[in-house]
Amino acid sequence: MIQNDIAQVLAQMRNLTTTGAWSGTAPSGVNGAGKPDFSTLLAQSIGEVNDVQQQARQLTEQFQRGEPGTDLAQVMVAMEKASVSLEALKQVRNKLVDAYQEVMRMQI
Repeated sequence: MIQNDIAQVLAQMRNLTTTGAWSGTAPSGVNGAGKPDFSTLLAQSIGEVNDVQQQARQLTEQFQRGEPGTDLAQVMVAMEKASVSLEALKQVRNKLVDAYQEVMRMQI
């Protein structure tokens, strides 16, 4: 799910850079074509990464307390999902910073 959201964010970034479709208005959550705004997609992606991180933390704490029904494999998978989702989010951040720096280098 997170990979799909990240792919959507990157696709929307590419579309904005190729069409020059920055609107200059405050985001309302949905653009004129009925698709989510970039800021909405980014906020949702960050929220989902946070949710995955929180789930992994909760499972870890449950395992540490020795609660029944908490399996080590389940904890490890949740931790790996959290790690991968955070790494993907960091890569999106790096691409955004690169894009910002490229825009700042442009001459008017």
